Amino acid sequence: MKRTALELLRNVERQLEPKSDENRLVPAIAAGKAPRSVLAALACEQHRIITSDWRSFLFLAARSPHPSAGGFFTTLAQGEVLALDALTGFAEACGVTGRALEDYAPRAGCQAYPAYLAWLALNADPSDVVLAVVANFSAWGNYCRTVSTALREHYGFGDADRAFFDFFAAPAPDLERQALQVIQSAIDAGRSTAPALEYGRLLQRYELMFWNTLAEPS
Repeated sequence: MKRTALELLRNVERQLEPKSDENRLVPAIAAGKAPRSVLAALACEQHRIITSDWRSFLFLAARSPHPSAGGFFTTLAQGEVLALDALTGFAEACGVTGRALEDYAPRAGCQAYPAYLAWLALNADPSDVVLAVVANFSAWGNYCRTVSTALREHYGFGDADRAFFDFFAAPAPDLERQALQVIQSAIDAGRSTAPALEYGRLLQRYELMFWNTLAEPS
């Protein structure tokens, strides 16, 4: 029996779900043990990532042969614009303002994720990227939910300061519906899921590299 898009997505999510001990920074933030300097670095790295991912998603939208995939990536690009605006409050609460964001020297391990997403935008079939990207939403959303709670409980951050993490922690059923349409079309066309699994696995590892790089002494 042919799998539905939702069954395939949930199966891939289970395969890609990181183990609880693989992320070294989020538990430290959750316990209130991460220094504010690390939070400031997180804000600066995310500023670079968001502006890069915005361009990557727009390029994927332009490369998509079908409107459903193009619409998915366009929605993601629009979300990056909102996220960049929300990031301002977090950065300011961390003491990062003005030129500090621009002058920050990014760390290679933190920027591996957007570099790989840019590679996917140039080289991968957009329908495969849809499955790879959406399969990692669950882990990213859980990290953001944990960080937001910790920022309130341990660091005294207000709602506006945590808006960036709350944005990604919130469920996005419409976005998932868009993704499922693309995935179902790929299933119906008999496409192999092997490329999407490879892309998703690497995206997950690069995301863990982001967090764990920040957990290391600079």
